[in-house]
Amino acid sequence: MNDIQGSYTIAAADYHAILKDYHRADPFETGALDYFAAVVPEGPVGDLGCGTGRITAYLAGLGLDVFGLDLTPGMIEVARREYPELRFDVGSLFELPLKDGELAGALAWYSLVHTPREELPTAFAELFRVLRPGGVLVHGFKTGEGNRPLTKAYGHDIDLQVYMYSVPDIADLLTTAGFVEVATLTRTPLPAEKDAGQAALIVRKPATP
Repeated sequence: MNDIQGSYTIAAADYHAILKDYHRADPFETGALDYFAAVVPEGPVGDLGCGTGRITAYLAGLGLDVFGLDLTPGMIEVARREYPELRFDVGSLFELPLKDGELAGALAWYSLVHTPREELPTAFAELFRVLRPGGVLVHGFKTGEGNRPLTKAYGHDIDLQVYMYSVPDIADLLTTAGFVEVATLTRTPLPAEKDAGQAALIVRKPATP
């Protein structure tokens, strides 16, 4: 089973307390996000699957015109409370409440970590749809093979599956969706990461069809 909304509603407040400053301790995150911020065109940026808004706030601090969207109302409630100066909405990455070509940039920063492979093409097609020509996407995910259950995290009993993918597999899916590669950043697992490495693929929607 994979109860994303229920699990993150239960864990939202503690999730934020534990992870709100995580990027400050992990140069992989700041390296990928800073690179994305440097190459994304001027215009609105969607942090799609924003959780409690920590990455949204970081990018706003870099000067991006960014808003957050997440599937779980409990996560959005925390985000609005913690970062009242920013915009946060409830919505699904699979049916984004955005117009075609509305965004200059988008993040799926571990937003699809609970998504099985057969559903990824739908998500990538939706991300492609909402980006304008020349728009940039950064997709962060765990590297490895298969999936594992996550039944306890952030101090709570939860019901999630965590999916891991190879970089070539995700790159192929993004290419099939229409994107072209800009940059790829990977790192090996830390001791606490249970053999799952990390990857960030930065891709661009072609400027012309």
